[in-house]
Amino acid sequence: MTQPISVKCKLIVLPNFRGEIDRTMEGFANACNQILEVAKRENCWNTTKLHHLVYKPVREATGLKANHVCQAIRRVIGNAKAVKQIHKFRPTSVGLDIRTFVYKGETQSVGVTLMCGRVEFKLSIGGYQIALLRGQSPTSATLNKTKRGDYNIHFVVDIPTQPTGKTPRVIGVDLGRRDIATTSTGESWSGKQIQNVRDRYSCVRANVQSKRTRLFRRLLRRLSGREQRFQEWLNHNISKQLVQESKRMNASLAFEDLTNIRGSLNTKPRSKIERRRTNNWAFYQLRLFVGYKANIAGVRVMFVPPAYTSQTCSRCGHIHPIKGKSYRNGKVFKCGHCGFEHDADINAAKNIAALGASVSCPESPGMTCQLLLTNVNVNGMLDLG
Repeated sequence: MTQPISVKCKLIVLPNFRGEIDRTMEGFANACNQILEVAKRENCWNTTKLHHLVYKPVREATGLKANHVCQAIRRVIGNAKAVKQIHKFRPTSVGLDIRTFVYKGETQSVGVTLMCGRVEFKLSIGGYQIALLRGQSPTSATLNKTKRGDYNIHFVVDIPTQPTGKTPRVIGVDLGRRDIATTSTGESWSGKQIQNVRDRYSCVRANVQSKRTRLFRRLLRRLSGREQRFQEWLNHNISKQLVQESKRMNASLAFEDLTNIRGSLNTKPRSKIERRRTNNWAFYQLRLFVGYKANIAGVRVMFVPPAYTSQTCSRCGHIHPIKGKSYRNGKVFKCGHCGFEHDADINAAKNIAALGASVSCPESPGMTCQLLLTNVNVNGMLDLG
């Protein structure tokens, strides 16, 4: 088994080839937009049928190479499946396949087919990228232009994965905004820093948007990139530590299935600030990062229903008997049934771990009352006296 990952490499582009790359990207974007119009008009979203409709006219209109047109068709179909509404394509990237690029590991260079023909570029990469590309023969890639005007190529390579063995140990992970992630083993990553960064950039954007000039629009794009890169860096670090800890303990990882959580939260009365903070919550990105890192490391990842995980006592399994009330108060959970008091996020993570254990090993007891277990005598009989 393998796990596909993207390896980002910077291209060293001479000034006389920048215009050729930009011209190819412009033609590729035009091709995508023409193909999108035909697909909408004919309501055709099948790759083969759409190819017969658009291949010849698009190639004649744009002057692209044959495989570039094929890649443009695949991009339109892929985007249509990924998002509900496709906006106009911009000239920022070109899809490549095995016929339009070749990676040369001996010289750390890549040959890319542009509208003017095949051009070879040197790669400016470090040891991390070289190690990932060593022995690889990538068959797909994306040539990308950054907002700063630099050019990168993203190779898709297949990394061997380790088999996921069956283990009774499960680490539960509770995701949130106050603490980005909290594990059942007691580890926690505070969300205060990323929240402060988001709030600061939000204030700057509010001030800049009132200007409505070209200079300030460029500033907005730059600020957005900084915030996004910081969020990705943070989630990469958290996901790496989660996978390393589970690998060390020979345990699986269990998360809550938070699909459609934003929609349910936004239906409740919330201030404008709270709504913005909820919509900026990047829990799905963290889940994706954990997913591919866990595949490579051979760590199993499972998802459990999120209902009542924060309201259930991890010691006795009791929930507040009155609907709408909870034993949780901010960061503190104090059970009114057994008196158990603990950090609320760790308590939730322990419940997630217990649910994950019932999924990983159905023969395990899963969520059980610890009060009853302590009253079991050495003969295995339950002492209710």
